[in-house]
Amino acid sequence: MVGIVSYGTYIPSYRIKLSDIALAWKKDPQEVVGSLGIEEKSVPATDEDAVSIALEAAFHSLMPFRGKATDIEALFVGSESHPYAVNPTSTIVGELLGAGHNYLAADMEFACKAGTAGMQTLAGLISAGQVRYGLAIGADTAQSKPHDALEYTSAAAGVAYLMGKEKLLAKLFAYTSYSSDTPDFWRRDGIRYPSHAGRFTGEPAYFAHVMGAATRLLTKTHMKPEDFDYCVFHMPNGKFPRGVARRLGFSKEQLSVSLTVDHIGNPYSASSMLGLAAVLDIAKPGEKIFMVSYGSGAGSDAFVWETTSLLPRVQQIRQKHHGLVTQQILQKQYVDYVGYLKQTHKI
Repeated sequence: MVGIVSYGTYIPSYRIKLSDIALAWKKDPQEVVGSLGIEEKSVPATDEDAVSIALEAAFHSLMPFRGKATDIEALFVGSESHPYAVNPTSTIVGELLGAGHNYLAADMEFACKAGTAGMQTLAGLISAGQVRYGLAIGADTAQSKPHDALEYTSAAAGVAYLMGKEKLLAKLFAYTSYSSDTPDFWRRDGIRYPSHAGRFTGEPAYFAHVMGAATRLLTKTHMKPEDFDYCVFHMPNGKFPRGVARRLGFSKEQLSVSLTVDHIGNPYSASSMLGLAAVLDIAKPGEKIFMVSYGSGAGSDAFVWETTSLLPRVQQIRQKHHGLVTQQILQKQYVDYVGYLKQTHKI
């Protein structure tokens, strides 16, 4: 059985209130916050990029691990904001992590599901016996053009999952994917900011793919929403995950723990992975978790996880080192809109 051996998260401490962004552009703050269901988002520091955020998450994932960084035989980093077009993020992270040289490195790039694509790839390699331990990371300093709708939600965070076959805190019971050529969101090479198709990003994009992957996995596993203790969905805003959970038949209680978007916005590749981490931080042994990511372009990866008796030990270590998602959410300081522009756009 393949699963999660350990995990780590990192949320930058800076925040900006959506009302400040709205006022800068003479928009109604209440209307903006009400339409998105988000009040503030995380902001990277001036010297933070996808590499440093991924590395912080990776370091946190090794704290509960009883092995060494050199035990990692595959390292995948999923991101929309890799700092280099030609120079892998994964090898920089591996070098600074102390992983040695005997590992497979690759950068994943599939919008907001690049990190979960790495998790599925690792599951296959580990199942085949080619890799003993692998690290899948989702990290982003989410990019958005000033005065664009994305500016209100695009956030920054990183999540790392160490996967293997031994000493699992959560078993991977089943997984599947659903993909199509649906260009709802894109950024051409050399263009700084992404473009999107507005309302088209909803029904034919997000909902069609998340529902497609979710229903396929429920059919594959012969399970129903009521069989799960928790559910996690990609969170581009506060309304979409709530909407898709309701359509599939999941309750508010099953979803609520995972809704990190309410506190930090949408950190793209880290979004659903951070929601899973928030659930793992409070879950009890023997509980089942349903998870579906989403990436524009478009596709979704769906997973069924089941926690084990080893989870409480990792929770205790994370709490001791202030690594719980809730702890990182509460550790914050606010910047105004000018400070936000300086930190994210380097003006």
